[in-house]
Amino acid sequence: MEENLLNLYNKINSNNNNILLWVTNDLPQIINESKDNIITKKLIALKNKMNNILNENKNHFDSLRNEIKKIYDKLKELGLMKNNIQEINYSSDPKNPINKRIKYIGEVVNGVPEGKGIMYWKDGERYEGKWKNDERDGKGINFWPEGDRYEGKWKKNKNDGKGIYYWEDGDFYIGEYKNESKEGKGIFYYNNGDIYDGDFKNDAKEGKGIYYWNNGNRYEGDWKNDRREGKGIMYYINGDREMGNYSNDEKIGKHVTLDIDENIEENFY
Repeated sequence: MEENLLNLYNKINSNNNNILLWVTNDLPQIINESKDNIITKKLIALKNKMNNILNENKNHFDSLRNEIKKIYDKLKELGLMKNNIQEINYSSDPKNPINKRIKYIGEVVNGVPEGKGIMYWKDGERYEGKWKNDERDGKGINFWPEGDRYEGKWKKNKNDGKGIYYWEDGDFYIGEYKNESKEGKGIFYYNNGDIYDGDFKNDAKEGKGIYYWNNGNRYEGDWKNDRREGKGIMYYINGDREMGNYSNDEKIGKHVTLDIDENIEENFY
């Protein structure tokens, strides 16, 4: 209902003289969408008043706009615009930041986005979700022009908390973020079929984790800076298990391999 009221308000402030269409088309739709009997009655009363104004002022469109504007303001006073849906255009603002926001439609507090809303950028980027003091904050979805998408929690304009990030090449990540970096528990799905399930720190695999290769092999163990680092076990598709230490993704020291028949083989690296 609020968006239709905003559309009506924008039409009221335009130079279009088709006021009769506004009253006969827009307002009845708003009335139909109302779920509250008291609000519906007030809207119907306002519609009747608008019709009376039309009948009395058919040739006085300027004064009629002013009267309708007063009625619109009255709707806000009655709480019918409690979400305060507004449209902010940034294209002509000389103070517009480098990222070139062009338009915002949504809830506004003290002249800036706060609550639910949609922001559009000049390069095609778009965000739909919660705002706080002109920053993305809370749950939301961000769409980038190259095809990437993030759905989840935001804090102070950065993805922070649980979320899902989809890359345009088919990779995607489900897990925790901190200050725009993967941090905490998560699962990364690669477009080639590989999967990593484990700990992340500063946007890299770090801590305990399991890596599944698309050929059926897997590694379970320690990670640091996106590489195997520390103790780990390799499980091969043929049934072999190899236990040992790793450094910078390379085998070091003694590695013990057990085949499917429990035969033991030792190797040093």
